[in-house]
Amino acid sequence: MNERLLLGRSIETGSWVHKLDPRSKLAGMLLYSAAILLSRSWPAMALIAAISVAVAASTRIPLKYYVMAAKPLRYLMLFILIVQLLTVKEGAVLVTVGSFSLYEDGLRLGAFAAIRTFLLVAFTALLTFTTTPARLNQGLEGILSPLRFIGLSPARFTLMISLALRFIPTILDESEIVLKAQASRGADLSELPLKEKGRMLVTLLVPVIAGAFRRAQDLVYSMEARGFRMDAPRSRYHRLKWGRADSFFIAIFILAGLAAAIL
Repeated sequence: MNERLLLGRSIETGSWVHKLDPRSKLAGMLLYSAAILLSRSWPAMALIAAISVAVAASTRIPLKYYVMAAKPLRYLMLFILIVQLLTVKEGAVLVTVGSFSLYEDGLRLGAFAAIRTFLLVAFTALLTFTTTPARLNQGLEGILSPLRFIGLSPARFTLMISLALRFIPTILDESEIVLKAQASRGADLSELPLKEKGRMLVTLLVPVIAGAFRRAQDLVYSMEARGFRMDAPRSRYHRLKWGRADSFFIAIFILAGLAAAIL
């Protein structure tokens, strides 16, 4: 598997989570996010982490893929940790270097926020790992169906999200093509100093954006050629069906949220 294109890709293993109704997985991820935000102590965070590992392991997808899903945000997590270390001045002093002092509460809050971000990003990747884009769109449209009563179209929202997910690997492919073209002309990004790398990456924005717009226009022409019409009545090959496993999946995260709020 191409690790760079892991985001937004489904990995079929035939587990019980793969067979769930996509609506239950979407609702479960929302409840999981609420449980993460409600956790205020290390016991609560440990419980959420244990549940995360157990559910992720039950998908039969290697746990390293969940870690890789959070890898692009490693600098954000490091930034959160550093900000907490620099701004929180409470608790016992752990280390003093010149005018800078490292406080116990700063380290604790920074580590807690970084771990919370990691769990949130890594585990919510389960949604795309276990659900194909078509099923994910169908489930999202089912959840957003009440919007019809206020004059909004759920199909438009799901179409925008599906196209956004589809264009993530497309833009990465476009970037790779431009980088290879630059390398063939002698401008190898890996051999340039850091300052030159920054300048070169800025110059890549125009061709990459132009290529993305060109592919988007081709997609529009392709949809029009096939007679695609927004909000047209359509039949479904796969019907959404809620089962006991879906209720059990939701109950896991409801109980996790209640436990996190109590601990």
